[in-house]
Amino acid sequence: SGVLHVSSRYDGVVYRVRDDGRTEPFVSELGVACGLAFAPDGSLFVGDRSGTVHHVSADGLRTAVFATLPASVAAYHLAMGPDDRLYVTGPTLATHDAVYCFEASGRQEVLDRSFGRPQGLGFDAHGVLHVVEALAGVSAVYRCPAGGTRRAVVSGPSLVGVAFLPGGDLV
Repeated sequence: SGVLHVSSRYDGVVYRVRDDGRTEPFVSELGVACGLAFAPDGSLFVGDRSGTVHHVSADGLRTAVFATLPASVAAYHLAMGPDDRLYVTGPTLATHDAVYCFEASGRQEVLDRSFGRPQGLGFDAHGVLHVVEALAGVSAVYRCPAGGTRRAVVSGPSLVGVAFLPGGDLV
């Protein structure tokens, strides 16, 4: 709808930020809210790093637990895929962490369990998933084609998030 939404891990609130800079709570009581992704119907998924993915109605009035995952040491990262499925990462203290994929029904699939610390994720203009791995000070953005082999496309210190601009540039 053209309105910026920002999660606050400090108070468990998702805020709306208007064009004039005013902020207002959209939904609250979301634990350690840190990751956001909108579904095609306008509803919102919010990652609570203590182990819950919340599903919030488009009007912000109803909240339900969508999924429960291992608690994250940092944050949950969420992205809605071109296939209308929700993709989630959440680094833990395990030696390897998963990239999860959820159907609208809540059915969960583990896409990859070999990342050391998967963090930000996003899809390019061709619908290919990209995941940031940040482990022990070494980080990279990996291109992860469905059914293919992942490969690093960008590396550098302190990478966490990833996004694509409308023209296709990687940020």
